[in-house]
Amino acid sequence: MVFLNRIYTKTGDTGETSLGDGCRVPKTDLRISAYGGVDELNSILGITIASGLTSDLAAHLFRIQNDLFDLGADLCVPESDSPPKYPPLRVTGAQVEQLEKWIDAANEQLEPLTSFILPGGSLAAAHLHLARTVCRRVEIGVLELAARDPINPQVIIYLNRLSDLLFVYARVANQNGRDDVLWVPGANRGQ
Repeated sequence: MVFLNRIYTKTGDTGETSLGDGCRVPKTDLRISAYGGVDELNSILGITIASGLTSDLAAHLFRIQNDLFDLGADLCVPESDSPPKYPPLRVTGAQVEQLEKWIDAANEQLEPLTSFILPGGSLAAAHLHLARTVCRRVEIGVLELAARDPINPQVIIYLNRLSDLLFVYARVANQNGRDDVLWVPGANRGQ
């Protein structure tokens, strides 16, 4: 249970913060950057939900927002060989499988692509594309952390699958791909 009665603590005023296991690290640490990126992605999903999605897509993104808090909590508590006092929250394969089910169901409605698509179309699709690109950047940050410290491998898989889902949902938000903006290679080179 989380209980926040004060928003500021002054414990970060010198550029350090605490991880979930109590260790103090610089705010520039890769781990802080990784779960800070997850927080940014979650905020963009909030904007995306507010931009006018169908109720089904909005409900899925709301569930994903909750999963992203789980993912941030996972990253906040480093892996350890010694048994923790409290078991840390870890992302599971079941959370990844749910994303895969949503991808497969949404993809069945879409025509296969014949070109790459440009981010845009409807406002909701544009926000989903923005979320997708932020998700990819966050995944890269988590991979940088994983090159230094052991992390739950499900975190990387979840982020990889999530960016795929956001791409597919952007197409769904563009009238099931009918309003996708197609890339025309070299279209402006002669102008």
